Amino acid sequence: MRPWQELAATLAREPAVLVTVAQVQGSGPREVGAWMAVTAAGFVGTIGGGHLEFEGLAQARALLARARSGELPAVAEHRYALGPSLGQCCGGVVHLRYELLGPADIAGLRQRLGGEAGWMPVALFGGGHVGRAIVEVLARLPMRVHWIDSRDEVFPTPLPDNCRAEYSDPVHAAVQDLAPEAHVLIMSFSHAEDLDIVAACLQRQRERGDLPFVGLIGSKSKWASFRQRLIARGFAEAELAHITTPIGVAGIAGKQPEVIAVAVAAQLLMRSAHARGGA
Repeated sequence: MRPWQELAATLAREPAVLVTVAQVQGSGPREVGAWMAVTAAGFVGTIGGGHLEFEGLAQARALLARARSGELPAVAEHRYALGPSLGQCCGGVVHLRYELLGPADIAGLRQRLGGEAGWMPVALFGGGHVGRAIVEVLARLPMRVHWIDSRDEVFPTPLPDNCRAEYSDPVHAAVQDLAPEAHVLIMSFSHAEDLDIVAACLQRQRERGDLPFVGLIGSKSKWASFRQRLIARGFAEAELAHITTPIGVAGIAGKQPEVIAVAVAAQLLMRSAHARGGA
């Protein structure tokens, strides 16, 4: 369950104060738009922890107490100098916005707080152990996962809310309908399927140029075999250079599905940061 869903469930029972990072000057623990929602006894989300979050929790609960006494507080905004007033090493200035929420606000939470507009589209071919581990890791990251396999029975239920599953036979036929700018991960149960998926991705890249990352799980010997077969299918060396194999950030040892999943997720996050100009 994502934080906005937890908040929706909470608002059905009790009011909450939404605390949002409205402005950051200099260095701060979280970016503009980060939020937490505070109830009398708990909270959902985070604005970065530390003394700033402690102060945010206290202020939010003071507003809740005023609301319970019949004073409905207006939206408020407070300025926090992290170094001088809070003793945090960030040293910047953060403005926090406080807003009382109730049951009437549930309907718009996903659009308002889900933040899905800028999520990375990921196309994952393969429902095996590694595929499942990757879906589990990506479930809480800002990514929209399109999970594809030629075996309809492999998909677990329920799926994470940021994931949709597709049965496709032949599996490589799904490549034509992938979202533009999809980051493709290939790890089917069959090397023959993997090869067909890679070829379909290269063909789409040749025609549309809209698959910025195509990653293939496997060894150097697997890629050497694939490389010769793809050349025989008419793909040039420059086109083959678009395939990333093995996948995952370098330096992470281990072949356990969970280890591979973390390495792949880190690789995707690095690409996302680079695309935004952060690396």
